[in-house]
Amino acid sequence: MNQVKDTRVTLFLKNMVSNSCIKLVKSLMETNTAIEVVKIELGQATIKINDASTFNFNEIEKLLLGHDFPLIQDKNLQLVEQIKIASIELIHFYNNSNSLIRNSDYLSEKLDMPYHQLSKIFSDKTGITLEKYIILLKMERIKELFFYDEFSVSEISFMMGYSSVQYLSNQFKQVTGLSISEYKKLGKYERIPLENLA
Repeated sequence: MNQVKDTRVTLFLKNMVSNSCIKLVKSLMETNTAIEVVKIELGQATIKINDASTFNFNEIEKLLLGHDFPLIQDKNLQLVEQIKIASIELIHFYNNSNSLIRNSDYLSEKLDMPYHQLSKIFSDKTGITLEKYIILLKMERIKELFFYDEFSVSEISFMMGYSSVQYLSNQFKQVTGLSISEYKKLGKYERIPLENLA
């Protein structure tokens, strides 16, 4: 009797930045009977190959690419995507809730690498600094919070780890070109998709 080898593969995917992305990728993967989805999280999917004779890596790659989730082969680009995911988790899902932990400490601990190395690889591969990327993420989260209109600017400032409303206001104007009141008066709440920030 032949033993079937348990072959697990972790795929790194670009643009997988929300829970709805996870659901979509899971749904896409489940259409392929040659594999079983073991685990899916932001930026990556672990699959088990059930039937090597019908498994076609190119089919999966094409399917994911068709939904704007290209596979990432390069190790440094995989790390950049992990940095993005960790930053998004911190700013958008945890609301930077523990502002006693600096962004740099959080990322170093999460990715088990010194921050200066993470920062260098990120800048080399994206063309913007990691600090600038985190600021852009914060701005998009702040715009989202303005849209829902559940918190005051002062509360948002605290949630996002700013030392004062003035600091938040200055940075918002520097990034968007508009003051907070000007932005709110527009009523459009235009936002940039997170996958397009870097």
